[in-house]
Amino acid sequence: MLFHILLPLADEFGILNLFRYLTFRTGGAMMTALAVSFLFGPVLIELLRSKQGQGQPIREDGPESHLLTKKGTPTMGGVLILLAVCSATLLWSDLTNVYVWSVIGVTVGFGFIGFLDDFLKVSKRNTKGLSGKLKLLMQVAISGVAMFAILSGLPDGLQSTLAVPFLKDLLLDLGWVFVAFAIFVMVGSSNAVNLTDGLDGLAIVPVMIAAGVFGFIAYLAGNTIFSNYLQLHYVPGAGELSVFCGALVGGGLGFLWFNAPPAKVFMGDTGSLALGGALGAVSVVTKHELVLAIVGGLFVLETVSVIVQVVSFKLTGKRVFAMAPLHHHFEKKGWAESTIVIRFWIIASILAMAGLATLKLR
Repeated sequence: MLFHILLPLADEFGILNLFRYLTFRTGGAMMTALAVSFLFGPVLIELLRSKQGQGQPIREDGPESHLLTKKGTPTMGGVLILLAVCSATLLWSDLTNVYVWSVIGVTVGFGFIGFLDDFLKVSKRNTKGLSGKLKLLMQVAISGVAMFAILSGLPDGLQSTLAVPFLKDLLLDLGWVFVAFAIFVMVGSSNAVNLTDGLDGLAIVPVMIAAGVFGFIAYLAGNTIFSNYLQLHYVPGAGELSVFCGALVGGGLGFLWFNAPPAKVFMGDTGSLALGGALGAVSVVTKHELVLAIVGGLFVLETVSVIVQVVSFKLTGKRVFAMAPLHHHFEKKGWAESTIVIRFWIIASILAMAGLATLKLR
């Protein structure tokens, strides 16, 4: 919004030329999202606490300590993240960019699914919420609509192709299968973050790390000079998503202020489904879908632990892990919550650096 209002005045007021620069607007979006979080966080948390009463229902089959330490904590804190990210993005980005609206659509759409899920859990006082099939169907539908919008913006030659990390010239033309693959990336990323969200601060920091990495990738992929130098596939307009990613980092920092141990609020499915879907959508636009599996490797690891646990139990009747997802396994093994969270943050940071290495190692 500010881009459209203030940039035309740049000839009269030279300082407004700053709005031409993505770096400036990305920083502005980050600080705006952070300010929104700090401003509305206490009010929203108090509102959620008053409406939810006993807070988020705690799984009885989960770690025993959660029945004591997590009880009474309100959920749906993802509403705060969505408010901060969307308001900052709309304020600082170029609103004529189809990628911005596509990613916001996925973020808000998945957040709405998560909100419905959280609402049912809180209102019915159980941990089931929406059925898995209904959630998946809704996610696929939203991703499909967003995907066709993204395709309308992608240049010829990139609309149905998959870029392979470390190989500069290789583009796999998947045809219409690419649409199904892109939907899988968005839905899979969404649910992977959702599985990771189980301890105070565990999911939001890796999300911020991944958002920072993909904000950088979006900036490079949308710049003809840098994309040519690094031999990336140039996606005109993709750089505008660095503003969105900056807002995501700022909103995540603001949420972490209230989610740091002991958490005053949980993001719930409202936040985790939205954030994962957003990362997936950004990776599709920038043609770095496979890099997301590296940068978001922690989310992949958590998801694989659940799959392995389920398959092993169905086939052999035995469990590989004491409990899945993986962070609960370490809780069962006696690790302190803070130890698990910080070590997972370290893993996420290492994987982010590995993902960034793919930009140069070609």
